[in-house]
Amino acid sequence: MKLNFKKKQNLRLDRAGTIGKDMNFAAMEAYKRLRTNLMFSFSGDEACHVVGVTSSLRGEGKSTTSMNLAYTIAETGKRVLIIDADMRLPQVHEILGIKQSPGLSNVLVGESNGANIIQASGIHTGLHVITAGDISPNPTELLASRRLANMIEALKPRYDYIVVDLPPVDAVADALIVSALTSGMVIVVRQNYVEKSVLANTVRQLRYHKANILGFVENYADEEKTYYKKYYKKDGYYR
Repeated sequence: MKLNFKKKQNLRLDRAGTIGKDMNFAAMEAYKRLRTNLMFSFSGDEACHVVGVTSSLRGEGKSTTSMNLAYTIAETGKRVLIIDADMRLPQVHEILGIKQSPGLSNVLVGESNGANIIQASGIHTGLHVITAGDISPNPTELLASRRLANMIEALKPRYDYIVVDLPPVDAVADALIVSALTSGMVIVVRQNYVEKSVLANTVRQLRYHKANILGFVENYADEEKTYYKKYYKKDGYYR
């Protein structure tokens, strides 16, 4: 079942005061709706669901969305891991105020066996984090390696959900590569920011790589104008 949001997801996010329990009421409720829609998108067959979060362009709020989605899932008592796979411009460690390395890149180049890269999130006891690690000159090749697939498979028995923060589709191929390892992909769309043709190309590329597109989250929505205003999408595109 696809995510088919009937109301704008009012994710008006400006970083400060918008993470975890510090979210305002409207943002918290929007993330709870997102969490519910996400959970009903999966069957009970998988013990662990791997959710990729991407966008078309940088600046659409995908990292904050990834973090708060993971947080609200953890609030239900689920064991959740967020992986920062945006190894060019990582944000998760900055959002949480934790160390950047060792992290994902260190495991993928063989510098770490993975035992020391999982950190506490500091915002929920049920939420753990793998940061991006040291900046690598070849992140696309690292993400395409078998080591990433093996690492995710090894982590699945420990978690109910793994949320992967991925780079924008229009920037690099990383999200397209990793989408094959996910149960589904969520696309973050910033209001009045990304052109319809660019978003359409993002959808087209993900579909070409046979990604399971779960749905869209509209970010930075205007509270007064859009909180109760309905919208719809046809054939996967905003109208």
